[in-house]
Amino acid sequence: LLSCRLYCEEAKSPKRRSCQTVLAEALDIVVRSFAPILPHLAEEVFQYIPYKKDSEGVFRTGWINASSAWKKPGVEEAIEGACAMRDSFLGSISGKNALEYEVIIVIEPGLLFELMEALQAEETSSDSQLNEIMMASQTTLLSEVPQETPADADIIKGTFLINLEGGVICEQSSYKVIAQPIAKAKCPRCRRYTSQSSSTPCPRCLNVLAGKGSM
Repeated sequence: LLSCRLYCEEAKSPKRRSCQTVLAEALDIVVRSFAPILPHLAEEVFQYIPYKKDSEGVFRTGWINASSAWKKPGVEEAIEGACAMRDSFLGSISGKNALEYEVIIVIEPGLLFELMEALQAEETSSDSQLNEIMMASQTTLLSEVPQETPADADIIKGTFLINLEGGVICEQSSYKVIAQPIAKAKCPRCRRYTSQSSSTPCPRCLNVLAGKGSM
């Protein structure tokens, strides 16, 4: 997920920059956490962080001070729900390359569906947060099983317990995951099966390359 965002997205795109921000925050917290027991290592790491503007050491800049902006209601539950569906998907393909598949997630209208919509606004996407978590080439989010689903399709069923606001909001939701081999070609740049030809980048990569000028 991280490598796809860092390598495939445009250098200044919000997706890439947000990924860099999370990595920077995680590094800062990890370094400050082990500083009391590994002071020399923590200080060396801190001094080599390229985006630090001050020259003060890790012990002079205070303890961990994570911003409250990182705590957003529903985000943790949305990620955990998506990860549960990803586990169902990966378990159904028995160690095969997940990128060779497209995933259809079916959830009845409700809280879980709304949480997944926060990760993927479009019905079908190859570059949404939900698809990145699923690790597939394409993910479709629906409220009912599509009529054209093959009769022999393997439909994996599961449930997920949503617990919000300390248990004030609690809902058990069911979902279905359908994994199908994707019919598109592998993009030579991002390696996802989202291209019309194996010699041509996918639409997302073509848009990025239009601003970069080279692969």
